Amino acid sequence: MVNMGKPKVVILGAGFGGLTAARAAAKFAQVTLIDRHNFQTFLPLLYQVSTAGLAADHVAYPIRGALRKTNVEFRMGVPKQINASSNELILDSGDCISYDHLVIAMGSTTADFGIPGVTKFAFGMKTVGEALAIRSRVMRAYESMCNPGSAEKFEIAIVGGGPTGVEMAGAFAELIRGPLKSDFAAAAQRIHVSIIEGGPRLVPSFSASLSARTQRDLEKLGVTVRTATAVKEVNENSIQTSAGEFIPANITIWAAGVKGVNEMEELNLPVLKGRIQVEETLQVTGYENIWAIGDIAGAIGSDGNMLPMVAPVAMQQGRFFAKQVKARTAGLSLKAFKYTDKGSMATIGRHKAIVEVKGIRIAGPIAWLAWLWLHLFYILGGRNKIGTMADWTWNYLTFDRGNRHIMDSF
Repeated sequence: MVNMGKPKVVILGAGFGGLTAARAAAKFAQVTLIDRHNFQTFLPLLYQVSTAGLAADHVAYPIRGALRKTNVEFRMGVPKQINASSNELILDSGDCISYDHLVIAMGSTTADFGIPGVTKFAFGMKTVGEALAIRSRVMRAYESMCNPGSAEKFEIAIVGGGPTGVEMAGAFAELIRGPLKSDFAAAAQRIHVSIIEGGPRLVPSFSASLSARTQRDLEKLGVTVRTATAVKEVNENSIQTSAGEFIPANITIWAAGVKGVNEMEELNLPVLKGRIQVEETLQVTGYENIWAIGDIAGAIGSDGNMLPMVAPVAMQQGRFFAKQVKARTAGLSLKAFKYTDKGSMATIGRHKAIVEVKGIRIAGPIAWLAWLWLHLFYILGGRNKIGTMADWTWNYLTFDRGNRHIMDSF
């Protein structure tokens, strides 16, 4: 039977997938978007907040502003229970929201893989709060090292050699070699960065040649690269490897992996390999009108593996979900989601980046410029675009970074 009225669509999570789905579905549905925050975080540039390259408010944008000129209703809240039999969602406020279609788009969180000490001692890279805490920890140590007579050393250890890890390592290396050295060279030279990867090479999703280029670029910046090094335990000031070696780490930044947020289990949804189990239609396994998109969804790609947790996947799934609901409302059959991979990129530092698109491999200044402009394009809000461009221009022309504030306490 065809439903002639507007379907009620409730979306949990206002990240790339959730916002895209809300905007697309709003053209034909009654949409409610729910998030625990009233802003969206531009996660691809979060590491630049940690490394003083960007101000925190340049990577956060008000959700209501993003929904302006749409009919989407926004509510701030946290889901506590799904009553699938009655199509109802219960929020932490106790409010009950009915739906025809429920979308889980709540993103991901740090995955510790059961390794002792990660939760207690390591910093993740998923929230603005974590980014500010990392920056403050490093800058506070630096200020202490600037005191007369200080001989302290500070070791920054980044676990995980994927794009996030190498971008973080390169940014910290340039922070140390640039503004921190200019401010107080004797202290800066006692700060060291290392990156630890369990696999045989960095950025394994890229070609071997670009992986090698990435390692060379990082080592030129003074970063110690450790590949084929598995972490056994994280301690307060060191990392123990499976081989029994202890690597100094006054701060450990965990970029080794992510999983779907914990709410997926609290809501009693089926979980497979740390993500919600979904069918090829993006429907959650066992439910006809509950869907999952983005990082939290365990959608399988053409190679038989789960799709990567990146913004392009989430955005394509958001638009696809809207088409699925529109088809369902019209009484048409559902289709299988197919991801179109438009390539990958990562930046290591000034004039240093790698891009791989359908077998085309680019490294160096051209790749770096492509990375800059693509990220600037996807940042929400004119103010954030202008602010980011201003920060990047200042950093580039002056070799300085003006966001070296310690802001975790006042």
